[in-house]
Amino acid sequence: MPQTDGELPRNLFMDLDHSGPVPLYFQVATRIESAIVDGELPPGSRLENEIALGERLGLSRPTVRRAIQELVDKGLLVRRRGIGTQVVHGPVTRKVELTSLYDDLASSGQKPSTLLLLHEIVPAGARLAETLNVTESAPVLHLRRLRSADGVPVGVLENFLPVAFVDITEADLAEHGLYQLMRARGTTMRVARQKIGARRATAEESTLLEIDDGGPVLTMDRTAYDNSGSAVEYGHHCYRPDLYSFEITLVDK
Repeated sequence: MPQTDGELPRNLFMDLDHSGPVPLYFQVATRIESAIVDGELPPGSRLENEIALGERLGLSRPTVRRAIQELVDKGLLVRRRGIGTQVVHGPVTRKVELTSLYDDLASSGQKPSTLLLLHEIVPAGARLAETLNVTESAPVLHLRRLRSADGVPVGVLENFLPVAFVDITEADLAEHGLYQLMRARGTTMRVARQKIGARRATAEESTLLEIDDGGPVLTMDRTAYDNSGSAVEYGHHCYRPDLYSFEITLVDK
């Protein structure tokens, strides 16, 4: 019988031990993980649904579900609403440094892509004007983007930039990371003030990130400054916690 789309190769499970001490869910998870690591299941591959896989292997749906969840928790698989379960690269572990998500994804071998949700020039409100050190009502560029890695949504990025950057175009943002574009204009980001947190996703964020309604998201608020001490960017970003984490090095004084 030919293999159907999304059907895992039968040889992965030829040696499942139904009577041994190793739980079946762990055996299934281990074999799928090996196929991902070995490249037999490349990023973007879709898996058959839990019911179909269970019927083929003679396993209960809870057993298969737990095996899949093990790999979701490791960041090797992702469940996408309306699409199913897909293979992804490992989760993005981002060091807390002054880099952009676009740069971090590209340097880790993942392919970043951007869906521009909003591109507009707006007057700065009082709080934003204070953050960017501009006069109230000064024009600022307001951006909102969905950033994906290998086609899987990772984060929703919202940024505000002062007037020097209002000429950044939608076409620029489709092809390049924001910090790339700022550096190309001669700006050197030297230092940033950053706050990391967590909250529930809004309805729109849940849809964009393909997570459960109101599911948890990691958040990052950042104000970046150039080498003259001027604020050049304020951003509020939210990320899928199953695909994204921050890494911080602590040093004893």
